[in-house]
Amino acid sequence: MDYIRTLASEFNIREEYSKNIIDLLDEGNTIPFIARYRKEMHGTLDDQTIRAISERLEYLRGLDKRREEVRALITGMEKMSDEINASLDNAVTLSEIEDIYRPFRPKRRTRASVAKEKGLEPLAMLIMNQGSEDPRIEAEKYTDAEKGVGDCDQALAGASDIIAEIISDNAQLRKRLKNIIRLNAVIRSKASDSDAESVYTNYYDYSEAVSKIPGHRILAMNRGEKEGFLKVAIEIEPEKCLNIMYRLIITGQGECSELVRAACDDAYSRLIFPSVENEIRGELTDKADEQAIGLFAMNLRGLLMQPPVKGYTAIGLDPGYRTGCKLAVVDPTGRILDTAVIYPTHGAAQVQKSKDILKKMINKHHAGIIAIGNGTASKETEMFTAECIGEIGGKVSYMVVSEAGASVYSASKAAAQEMPDLDLTLRSAVSIARRLQDPLAELVKIEPKAIGVGQYQHDMPQKRLSEVLDGVVEDCVNSVGADLNTASPALLSRVAGISKTVSDNIVAYREENGAFTDRRQLKKVPKLGPKAFEQCAGFLRVAESDEPLDNTAVHPESYDAARKLLEICGCSPDDIRAGRLGGLKAKAESIGMEKISGQTGTGIPTLEDIITELTRPGRDPRDELPPPMLRTDVLDIKDLKEGMELKGTVRNVIDFGAFVDIGVHQDGLVHISQISEKRIKHPSDVLSVGDIVTVKILSVDEKKGRISLTMKNL
Repeated sequence: MDYIRTLASEFNIREEYSKNIIDLLDEGNTIPFIARYRKEMHGTLDDQTIRAISERLEYLRGLDKRREEVRALITGMEKMSDEINASLDNAVTLSEIEDIYRPFRPKRRTRASVAKEKGLEPLAMLIMNQGSEDPRIEAEKYTDAEKGVGDCDQALAGASDIIAEIISDNAQLRKRLKNIIRLNAVIRSKASDSDAESVYTNYYDYSEAVSKIPGHRILAMNRGEKEGFLKVAIEIEPEKCLNIMYRLIITGQGECSELVRAACDDAYSRLIFPSVENEIRGELTDKADEQAIGLFAMNLRGLLMQPPVKGYTAIGLDPGYRTGCKLAVVDPTGRILDTAVIYPTHGAAQVQKSKDILKKMINKHHAGIIAIGNGTASKETEMFTAECIGEIGGKVSYMVVSEAGASVYSASKAAAQEMPDLDLTLRSAVSIARRLQDPLAELVKIEPKAIGVGQYQHDMPQKRLSEVLDGVVEDCVNSVGADLNTASPALLSRVAGISKTVSDNIVAYREENGAFTDRRQLKKVPKLGPKAFEQCAGFLRVAESDEPLDNTAVHPESYDAARKLLEICGCSPDDIRAGRLGGLKAKAESIGMEKISGQTGTGIPTLEDIITELTRPGRDPRDELPPPMLRTDVLDIKDLKEGMELKGTVRNVIDFGAFVDIGVHQDGLVHISQISEKRIKHPSDVLSVGDIVTVKILSVDEKKGRISLTMKNL
């Protein structure tokens, strides 16, 4: 297969770019490095597109590998023909290749194989070719009591089994029938045993066209079936398929043709449809999985890229009933200052004591923000915190943050190494505080799928889910960059080109030799060779370096070009650290970007990136986003009235809407139909995790804890 041309066509890019991307990937370059530092070679594609190209290339190579395996297997059986060879060459999916191989695949014992053992294959071929006016006369020749063929009826039955299997193994026929079923069938779910109420009640008698059903409904049906509440099947009028089969296979009239017609019916009902139904359900599930994984990835990206709340000492509260609420204070750099356990949900005396401790912590450490985990007892802890804030004059703000994965992390080896003197319950409180200070730096320590911003994530193919989410984390970390002297091993291991071993070596080198003073010192780290340095250097910042370019995303390979640029524009490296390059872009444009590009030997996309970095050294792309919404007071669901307008934070985007935190502990749902005045295909067209939105209360169900919201007509 011509991968260059195929990828160029599928992704609508120039073949030159397609070739360059393949070469760069094959040379061992990481996707963040290719996206950021090789823009001239691919036309400034973003990391997500390059990752999609990489995945597609891997699929196409796997497809070709399987194509050649099947070709070799069929050739080894001495059954290869020009027609089969051409079919293999033209196959564009693994499913098509497997259908071609189906007739040659070693089979378990079937009715057809039994009939062949009885010597009935010649009779089957005679009937299938419709070459006899009276098949019963021919069948008499094959009766043999010793072989288990007692009479002509048994011979004809065995021959029909062989014909049915031949029809079933016809790759072109199967391909055509699959298309018919995809276009015309419905998928139907019914209650398995009773109509007892469950979360699947809406699916107890539900059907929808296979061609139109959205992925989230497929996943709901699958889960309901798995849990025993539903029976799910694909349904189509058999005639739609059988009429096609008759036209393709029956070539004459008479008794042979009638036997072939009956074999078609048997092949369809016993062999083809059950198999194709499984395949199509598998396709629907695979497509739904990919959509759900894509949605999870998008939500994770939004969560990781939420702006950090910088410069504040933070208090983390990990709520709990019986064991109390764990409290941790961390300074603006995340260093642990203090810990305690309070009991805000116990009796009045304990509540007052808990207030005294929290107020003391706030005053002692000059805390400015409080992060509250959203788990068990979160609502009570939030109300308690709001009361405390009110009593001290509201000089502190709070925010409820997701504590998904905090308990897993607190019990991990990494947490024990980072916080060896703390009980694991207190480690969770530290993690919750740091999540508000810098979501990305803290959440990289947790397995991405444990962060919980998707739907049906536990039903997904876990290997594929992990691959995609790991890619999102990698892209986010590298788009922000990492401070070489403060980044944790978990954060460093997500930087392009740095493995877990190398990240540990960087931290060990840092502890043994003190802070890094420039990027070049990275070359002294064990196992960090020239290739790893090339991949990672641009993403690591050294604020303490005498070289101001070390605190930018300018790659060391472009330092000479950056200095030449400054010289051409009448500036100096000292202007970088002094922040005097606000007008650099205008100067460069007045001189001419093409001219500067020629003098520096740098492509214009890279030149533009260098100018951006010199203008705003050490910039954090997250700072350009709206800051997170902090609160000082709390509402109760009882306080909500229909028609109220509130501001909230988008916590999760799903296929049928978005959940918004409006400060009442229970997130409200904005259904897809209530998101925009215009018709939208998916909530993600308008909303992302972390967005601050204005919503209006449509309805409140206190008993079920459901809040319906709208963003329309505001």
